[in-house]
Amino acid sequence: MWIVSAASMPRALLTAPRALALHSRQASTTKLFINGEFRESKTDKWIPVRNPATNEIVSEVPCATRDELEEASSSCAEAFKSWHQTSVISRQTIMFKLQGLLRQHMGEIAKLITLEQGKTLADAEGDVLRGIQVVEHACNIPSLLMGETVSQVAKDMDTYSYRLPLGVTAGICPFNFPAMIPLWMFPMALACGNTMLLKPSERDPGAAMLITKLAQEAGVPDGVLNIVHGSVDTVNFLCDDENVKAISFVGSDAAGTHIWNRGTKNGKRVQSNMGAKNHGVVLPDANKTATLNALVGAAFGAAGQRCMALSTAVLVGESASWSEELVDLARGLKVSAGDVPGTDVGPMISPEAKQRAFDLVESGVRQGARLLLDGRNVQVKGYPNGNWMGPTILDNVTTDMDCYKEEIFGPVLVCLKAETIDEAIEIVNKNRWGNGTAIFTNCGAAARKYTFEVEAGQVGINVPIPVPLPMFSFTGNKASFVGDLNFYGKAGVQFFTQLKTITSLWRNSDADVLKAATVMPTMK
Repeated sequence: MWIVSAASMPRALLTAPRALALHSRQASTTKLFINGEFRESKTDKWIPVRNPATNEIVSEVPCATRDELEEASSSCAEAFKSWHQTSVISRQTIMFKLQGLLRQHMGEIAKLITLEQGKTLADAEGDVLRGIQVVEHACNIPSLLMGETVSQVAKDMDTYSYRLPLGVTAGICPFNFPAMIPLWMFPMALACGNTMLLKPSERDPGAAMLITKLAQEAGVPDGVLNIVHGSVDTVNFLCDDENVKAISFVGSDAAGTHIWNRGTKNGKRVQSNMGAKNHGVVLPDANKTATLNALVGAAFGAAGQRCMALSTAVLVGESASWSEELVDLARGLKVSAGDVPGTDVGPMISPEAKQRAFDLVESGVRQGARLLLDGRNVQVKGYPNGNWMGPTILDNVTTDMDCYKEEIFGPVLVCLKAETIDEAIEIVNKNRWGNGTAIFTNCGAAARKYTFEVEAGQVGINVPIPVPLPMFSFTGNKASFVGDLNFYGKAGVQFFTQLKTITSLWRNSDADVLKAATVMPTMK
């Protein structure tokens, strides 16, 4: 059994000292993982990983060389030859072991997430937990892979189908969920019998690297899961490489569209989850306290850096008067480093992301929005260099403003007004994105009307962030998703498999049984 202390495990396993040309101290380097080996890249191109609370460099990520990428791909292709022949029960056993190891080491993974991504430790543990739930769903893989059969489609003829793996697959991950998204991807791909080339975000790869070590400990064979790093060149390699049969991506609109276009042009399956502008529609009959708490938590948690953040409130009728109380609640949130006790809102991922959010808030003010709460000047004691932005609320926003049309991806809530539920539905449906939405009401008829008429792919009724559990699928739509099959659940199994249908003819007249079998039949 692999045992190492929490303090020494992450950097001892995943990184090695490397002198930085522009710094007097030593920084760690994130390793590649190819054919069961954590190894130092031979590249001369490195990307710094910074703690968003301090902007200090905590490690460097390599832009893998062409030779390293090709070796990783070839390793996956070779491993597939034996891995897809492994029994489904053996793959299930590995998933059981993996989920146990993930739970055992959840705290260490969460600390890495907080260090590199910035979210609070509690939120980081939630990041890990939601990924573990997908692993647990993958433990049901024998049932999930069951095909279909019809006997006697003609005399003595039967037809049946199998779900079979594709081969080498690829996963390209975003910065905002360093554990959950990798766990959306590789466990289901591997459980279905595929191998995977995984590219963690270059901004916060530590959690994925530790998870990879745990997967190795759980029994994933060498070459079945390989980890490569980099930026545009690495992504383009995965889109072009002939070994890769399918690509799973979560991230920005620009990157997702590029991967979809380039990957599908090369004949690959692609599922691409991209941007969002999620609306929370508030009816006057909603539970006021619960609704205000839900809006504040869903808008400002994780510094608004969630693809399912409730970044837009549509206040219907008399609920428009609730905005001042919304401000009071948001003002009470604590902004600080993710590992500081009591923190509600951590830093944004980078100075550039912070400045973009600042600029979109300013554009809203210029275009006529009312700035009810301005978090742009927040100061955090002891962390003068962090990427800080406090909760920010813009009121009287209209749909032609840039702060509404763009995904801000920061701790900013924009508030629109509507006179009726029909007007609110029209606002939501005209927005180009369709990841998720929520309605807050005590009226079942209104909730049902909204559920059936709104066009977003995931709907919450008094649930601010309606991300489905893995027995369902993550079903964003419209401009939030391109692809035919969504993430995890039944759709995820379908994405990572292909159907083979067999029609057989065994004529009854050919049967020639000479002796009855009296021994209990067994599986061999």
